[in-house]
Amino acid sequence: MKKTLRVRFLELPFILKIAAVVFVILALARPQSTTESSETTTEGIDIVIASDISTSMLAQDFNPNRFEASLEVAREFINGRKNDRIGLVLFAGEAYTQCPLTMDYNILNDLTRNIKMGVIEDGTAIGSGIITAVNRLKNSEAKSKVIILLTDGDNNRGEVSPETAADVASAMEIRIYTIGIGKSRAPYPFQTPFGQTVLREVEFKIDEEMMTKVASVTGGKFYRATDKEKLESIYAEIDKLEKTKIDIKSYRRFHEKYYLFLLPGLLILLLALVLENTILSKNP
Repeated sequence: MKKTLRVRFLELPFILKIAAVVFVILALARPQSTTESSETTTEGIDIVIASDISTSMLAQDFNPNRFEASLEVAREFINGRKNDRIGLVLFAGEAYTQCPLTMDYNILNDLTRNIKMGVIEDGTAIGSGIITAVNRLKNSEAKSKVIILLTDGDNNRGEVSPETAADVASAMEIRIYTIGIGKSRAPYPFQTPFGQTVLREVEFKIDEEMMTKVASVTGGKFYRATDKEKLESIYAEIDKLEKTKIDIKSYRRFHEKYYLFLLPGLLILLLALVLENTILSKNP
């Protein structure tokens, strides 16, 4: 006897119930999807380079001299920084700001190339150099404030002593790294009455005790650079000590996907019950 269409579909409710149970089991397993995101924050460091431009910096124990070599190494340091504001203070018998704090390193580098000796009174006013640098940092909101002080002499000008200036810096939580540049004896260019330049050995004195005290009272460090390679390594060490802090916060969000299985399962179960109790009922 040929089966009718109704007889052929009598088992459909049972099959649908099995399918509904499978979907409910998948829903109970709580399938989820995740999304991840990160938030990066940078905390820039404010740095002022305070450089001696007294005529003693023309000594030629560096190539071509202390003055040019120190500025070249400073430019390399500037170019290696990121997210930091850097300023430039110059001092001899007095001090002045060559460039305020900036993140425009191209302009800063150009200004280092335009520095001229002899525009201010000669001498070595280390205390004035520190105070001028402190004034550039006094309104800084950076958590890390740094002065890199470079000189080849001892303090012989200015109304403020280096020690007093260092105390002011310490009170403002400004760290000072001091660099004494040059050897104790070095060739120095002199002009003869006939307009010729001759080199003569000259003795130089760096007050290492004072430079060490200035650095230590502010939490910094004193360095001695007797050649360009040593000066480069000093700047490299300061670069490592004063790296910009980067904080990365990661977030992971979970999205529940159980409803993608539960809803179809319930609908299939409902369909099975309807069919079972209506057109596919075994007891018509």
